[in-house]
Amino acid sequence: MHRRLCLLLTALFLLESTVLPWILPVAWQSKVLVSPHFSLVIVLFIGLFANRHTALLYGLFFGMLNDIIHFSPMLGPVAFSMGLTGYLAGLMNGRLYSSIVVSMLVIALGNLSYEMIIFGLYRLFRVTHLDFQWAFFHQMLPSMLINLLFALAVYVPLRKMFESHAISSSAAEE
Repeated sequence: MHRRLCLLLTALFLLESTVLPWILPVAWQSKVLVSPHFSLVIVLFIGLFANRHTALLYGLFFGMLNDIIHFSPMLGPVAFSMGLTGYLAGLMNGRLYSSIVVSMLVIALGNLSYEMIIFGLYRLFRVTHLDFQWAFFHQMLPSMLINLLFALAVYVPLRKMFESHAISSSAAEE
């Protein structure tokens, strides 16, 4: 299970940082800043369907990788926010009825929280001077919508993967 998650997260990390910036239409890039965070979506799914501590570890690792590879102005804000949102999504595991609507709501709120935490940290340390309203409507909302579309596309396969792992691990314990 962990091997498949590591391979999936690594492939998505490479995809979102190499191929997807070329696929996004040029017209979008002049009006809005869309940044796909597919590895964050998977970390949120890990929190929802597996374990909050596992989501925290994956979020910290792939967030730090994101900080290092993408030349972040500071080391750690992406790792902190990805780990925290994965952990918070994991707090919903077992507390709410698990349906696609609830999962998409948690993914959307997790993605917005991720973007707002990074924006808040960058404003706190004066890395950015953008207005929150402009950043919300031109960066955070479009990014959340793209990530929500991706989450919707991978919901069924990921849910089946997590459920099959839960069934096989419970059968192994008996």
